[in-house]
Amino acid sequence: MAEPQSCEVTINTLVHGGRGLGFLDGKAVFVPLTAPGDRVRCRPLTVKKRHVEAELVELVESSTLRRIPPCPLFGDCGGCQWQHLPYTAQTGWKERIFAGLLARNGLSGEVLPIVAAGEEFHYRNRVQFKCRLTAAGFVIGFYRTGSHFVVDVDRCLLLRPELQAVLTLLRARMPAAPCPDGVPQIDLSCGDDRSVQLVVHLLPFAVEPMTPWLLELARQQQWTLSLQCGRKDSLRRLHGTADQLLDLHPSGLQLRIGPGGFTQINAAQNLALIDTVCRSAGLTGVERVLDLFCGAGNFSLPLAQRAARLDGVESYAPAIADARANAAANRIDNVAFHAGDALECLDRLLQKNVFDLVVLDPPRTGCYPLMRRLLAARPARIIYVSCDPATLTRDLLPLVHGGYALVASRPFDLFPQTWHIESVTLLQRQ
Repeated sequence: MAEPQSCEVTINTLVHGGRGLGFLDGKAVFVPLTAPGDRVRCRPLTVKKRHVEAELVELVESSTLRRIPPCPLFGDCGGCQWQHLPYTAQTGWKERIFAGLLARNGLSGEVLPIVAAGEEFHYRNRVQFKCRLTAAGFVIGFYRTGSHFVVDVDRCLLLRPELQAVLTLLRARMPAAPCPDGVPQIDLSCGDDRSVQLVVHLLPFAVEPMTPWLLELARQQQWTLSLQCGRKDSLRRLHGTADQLLDLHPSGLQLRIGPGGFTQINAAQNLALIDTVCRSAGLTGVERVLDLFCGAGNFSLPLAQRAARLDGVESYAPAIADARANAAANRIDNVAFHAGDALECLDRLLQKNVFDLVVLDPPRTGCYPLMRRLLAARPARIIYVSCDPATLTRDLLPLVHGGYALVASRPFDLFPQTWHIESVTLLQRQ
């Protein structure tokens, strides 16, 4: 196929990554921001032997599936990809895409219905805003898809009200800061107690002039403020003592997560994840459990309530300090938390222990290097919590080929208006 200025394509389906898929002259054509049934004019950006990556130029004929996107920035801001789809269509396609990825990779097992979010908007309790000082003034928002251009965002429909209030205030106050050009990013989070935490990233030249200004602002607004200049180990708390608080009801547990620690961005759906993990674990009180990538204890502590003993492993040392503090605060004493690389800690722990259950909750890149070691350890059950179906299927294949059965996998929608899919998968040793 030649590389025309533009071409017309009918979109047949949606694929992992959120793009629409059509065909032209025998080639697959991927077009973002489209819906099945759309007839679109698109412009090829990358032409390969068997597929074309294109951008939407014109909606020639609209699918009956479409709705008017609620946000006026949709299509320019890269924060959302599916606002043009009704929420029931979003969850239906996520379920279909997830099941299709497992099937195409030869992973047979029960795929349970997706757990939809109770709210499709105003669910985010954590967000990273990109910042720039431009000729038009200080800009705060999200990157445009595929670029480092910051789209100015005055209102984000995904944010919890507490974070939207902070965004509004920052937009009003940051232009008067001593050197706003030294602020590339601001991270916001809020807990179930509605307290707000900020991590402001500063370039080296901005640390001295910006610190007292930010400190005064945090005092006025009663924010917990931390600063970061460079790598994550440079993060330091400047004001306030509030950590992000998570109520893990109905377990009665509470978690506190300090600056820089990972939490799921959707608190309500996080509870659904925990419930599914605990039910899948099937613990009776006599098992030994290993929780890799444990963070501050999100799965560890609920599982420890049902187990004889639990070990948690996390590479980010401050998160391990939080996990230990959370265990003590919740009076859970059958746990041990270890700071270090997952593979190194796994090798060390397996020298002295036999685990009945291993829980994996890795970052988006997955944890493929651990698979061979897990196969050698052969725990009775493995539960894999994933935020990327592509790396999930890659990591599951060695386990399935090495003697594990995929019992059940369930997708979750933690990120309405985007293509992202969370999941919980249970594997049983045969």
